[in-house]
Amino acid sequence: MKFAKSVLVASILGAVGFSAQAQQGPIKIGILSAFSGTYAGIGQQNRWAHEMAAREINAAGGILGRKIELVFEDEEANPAVATQKAEKLYQVDKVEFITGIVSSGSSLAVSQVAERNKKFASTSVSYADSITGDRCSPNFFRASARAYMQSAALASWLSKARPNASVFFSGPDYEMGRSSVAAIKAATTALGAKAVGEAFTPTGAQDYSTYFGQIRAAKPNVIYMAQSGNDAVRMLTQLNEFGLAKGVTFIGSAGAITGQNIGAAGKSAEGFVTGVGYSPELDNPENKKFVAAFRAAYKADPDVFGADAYGVLYLYKAAVEKAGSVDTDRVRTALKDLKWSTPQGVKTMRGGDHQAMQEMYAVQIQSGQFKVIGRVAPEDAVGPDMCTRF
Repeated sequence: MKFAKSVLVASILGAVGFSAQAQQGPIKIGILSAFSGTYAGIGQQNRWAHEMAAREINAAGGILGRKIELVFEDEEANPAVATQKAEKLYQVDKVEFITGIVSSGSSLAVSQVAERNKKFASTSVSYADSITGDRCSPNFFRASARAYMQSAALASWLSKARPNASVFFSGPDYEMGRSSVAAIKAATTALGAKAVGEAFTPTGAQDYSTYFGQIRAAKPNVIYMAQSGNDAVRMLTQLNEFGLAKGVTFIGSAGAITGQNIGAAGKSAEGFVTGVGYSPELDNPENKKFVAAFRAAYKADPDVFGADAYGVLYLYKAAVEKAGSVDTDRVRTALKDLKWSTPQGVKTMRGGDHQAMQEMYAVQIQSGQFKVIGRVAPEDAVGPDMCTRF
């Protein structure tokens, strides 16, 4: 009997010791991003920025005295793959939090995995309004701008630069592309533009000329593109090669032309305008420090995906420290209307739908540089809270 009691006491003490050790060990964060395929450039910015933020946070003492440990997985911009990898990260790697997701479809899938595992997940890339709208999740938050916000900045600029524009809209044929086109169409037509046509293209397409007859017939003076990565480069280059760029203003989503593909786009990208939440040209102390550190580490400029990925770890740090714990319920409460500092300025995590509020910019490519040519205040850009689940 004494032996049994001794074993029981030893087991309890061992469990307590293991629990205490776990609480003092590193906080594991899963970086589930697109490291291969069409969106690999976005994934690269994600990797660099998360690593840089983690190094800085760890050097400053970590979060609640615990270091961050990053665990990387490739979601391949595929929701089925993202679901499997997210389960592994939660169940096997024991991460507290997953971020870095690129595909909007993957974000929606992982939000459900996070709920099942009673853990958090986030995106600093995915645009689809539904993520923080009608398909919102209490365990998922977006630390970057949604499609509606990008459209607000872009439409505001377009209404002044090309009043009563005739716009042809295009995007990839999945959740992000359709959401982005719907948002920009609503925003531009509300300010006087005319929608003259739309086309949705498969990801990874090599030849876009099959859509050019439709574009010619529509006679737009503005073409909007929500394609990203290599797809955006191919489409923009081919539009120029086929003579469809003459007299046309090209505009697009934040992921269309970035620091990762501007070189490949070359002269075709000159004059391209996007609605975005970041430019390396932003003139504030936080951004100057961030850009200098990023360039020193990676010999490249950060783009919007790098800036947002960097910011999301600082958001998580602020929430955990406010909560005094990594407990999901306590962190969720701490996140509500939390303000935190980023290279873009101060952002606010709106409590009602877990959508970040931030200043938005119209940015134009001029001589290979991203120049800010218009601004929209956070409260004017964010749009209504459409989440009803929490």
